[in-house]
Amino acid sequence: MGWRETFIGDPDRYDYGSMCKMSWPCRKQEKVKVNFYHKDEKIPIFLCALMGLQHAFAMVGGLITVPLVIFRFTICFGCTDLQQYAISAALITSGICSMIQIAKFPIPFSSLLWGRQLYLGSGVLSVMGTSFTFLPIFEIAIAQMKADGIDAQDAYGKMLGTSMCAGLLELGFSVMPLRYIKKVFPPVVTSITVILIGVALAGTGMKYWGGGVVCADMIWKEHAQVANLDVFPLPSPICQNGDVSLGYGSAEFIGLGASVMVMLVLIEIFGSVFMKNCNVIIALLFGYFIAGVSDNDGNSYVNTDAIKNADAITFLWVEWFPLGFYGPALFPLLIAYLVTTVETVGDISAVYEVSMLETDTEEYNESLQGGLTADGVNSMLSSLFTTMPNTTFSQNNGVIALTKCASRRAGIACGCWLIFLGVFGKVAGIITSIPDAVLGGMTIFLFANVLASGISLASSLDLHSRRIKFIMALSLAIGVGVTVWPFAFQDMRASSYTANFWRCANCSDRKKGIRNGLSIFLSTGYCIGTVVAMLLNAILPEDAGVDMTDITKHTAANPDGTAGEPKEVSDDEPAPEEAAPAEDDGEDLPKDEKSEALPAEDA
Repeated sequence: MGWRETFIGDPDRYDYGSMCKMSWPCRKQEKVKVNFYHKDEKIPIFLCALMGLQHAFAMVGGLITVPLVIFRFTICFGCTDLQQYAISAALITSGICSMIQIAKFPIPFSSLLWGRQLYLGSGVLSVMGTSFTFLPIFEIAIAQMKADGIDAQDAYGKMLGTSMCAGLLELGFSVMPLRYIKKVFPPVVTSITVILIGVALAGTGMKYWGGGVVCADMIWKEHAQVANLDVFPLPSPICQNGDVSLGYGSAEFIGLGASVMVMLVLIEIFGSVFMKNCNVIIALLFGYFIAGVSDNDGNSYVNTDAIKNADAITFLWVEWFPLGFYGPALFPLLIAYLVTTVETVGDISAVYEVSMLETDTEEYNESLQGGLTADGVNSMLSSLFTTMPNTTFSQNNGVIALTKCASRRAGIACGCWLIFLGVFGKVAGIITSIPDAVLGGMTIFLFANVLASGISLASSLDLHSRRIKFIMALSLAIGVGVTVWPFAFQDMRASSYTANFWRCANCSDRKKGIRNGLSIFLSTGYCIGTVVAMLLNAILPEDAGVDMTDITKHTAANPDGTAGEPKEVSDDEPAPEEAAPAEDDGEDLPKDEKSEALPAEDA
């Protein structure tokens, strides 16, 4: 094999032009067939790097969001160096975990311990990244610990340690038969859980879009009845994006976020396959460009100091957070790991579908077991790598579907690209300089994709079933309710232990711990909503069958003049044919009774 075949490949087999061809909706274009590259195909190095870059760009937007939100809005708003480290660590960790997930290593001695060979990794193109599922729990728990006087970085370390302990649950599920997981999490529970996660995240994205999370939570201070009192301490309802300070929801901030959405629409209409796969990062950079060339009374929306001060090279453990344990967050984290277990099963199943692989084979079962094991192990490794739990990323399944490249080589290249982006600290510097409003325009779209996935799952259910509708209605009523207004159980910002469901300012530390655990669970919509759905699914009986009654026999008279008994017709037996009525049937009956004596279509 020559250098051309090694680096570029056979031009008849590998068509690079079709990936970069623009779409023109008003022009009739000939559809070009795209070659499919199976999971074990040794694609050339250039295509491998190109496909890997597509996967990396498809997930970068989601990867940077969770660490940036936690460190900017929950741990330390002004600590740019911490935020940059968190982003770099998340990128590097995602690259390492993705390569573990894709590789599929046999676990030594597993056949002796469990009676079958177990694996680490799914062996298919399934990449991993920081999970949105854990974001609400980390936010609430860290805020509670800060209210108790615990340093924010120590609080984050406690959450990492607690997450490691909770991750053992997913490892336990990974060695169980798949039927037990499906029994605990049937489709009705899964769809409700994903919908509630999407609802919670979309609301958070809206706060960023309007200017920032903290100022959004403080907007009540601008109410006409209290605005003139001028006695409120920080935080302020004024949002700062770069050097610009405006009130939450100002038209300028909304416009910056909207520029991201406009670009998303344009890419969807005119973009090539490559652009559509990278739409989130392209739209984010466009919004960043608009913010960079704009100003407000001479003040810039972009503060370039973050880029100048960023380290040129960085790696894991440049910053360290002492691992600990926070009991009140354990149960909510266990619920979150249940959710990610089901998400991983769904994501790997989706990878098999778009990769043209059979799902009724032993290889598929091995991939599910190995994928769940890797998901649990990687989430625990993530804590050691100072980042939040990792799980499979479903949006990359769309990249496979569009590019028709399921080769694992592309996934390994994706992991290399993510590590490369994470090591160069200036990349994190650029990301932390993006205004919150621009970030909000991107995150609300990403978060709403989670909601759309939940609705898609729900569409496969029998929505005519009274039982299914009841489970969905009650679970969503509670889950969406506490998501939209969590302050029945959650303390408002800068007002600890004041929620009326359990005022606990003077309680003992043990009672505060129990109270905080309940607060996290009850105010996290997908936690309480998921538990309610699981409970209802376990106790509600199946829908009763419908008996089809022959209404013509129900009203026909017996020979003795009494009313006929209704006749039950089985669903799988055709109703017997009616005998044609005689011409003088019903002749002596009154008008109303005569019509009832006729067959239904004649009456």
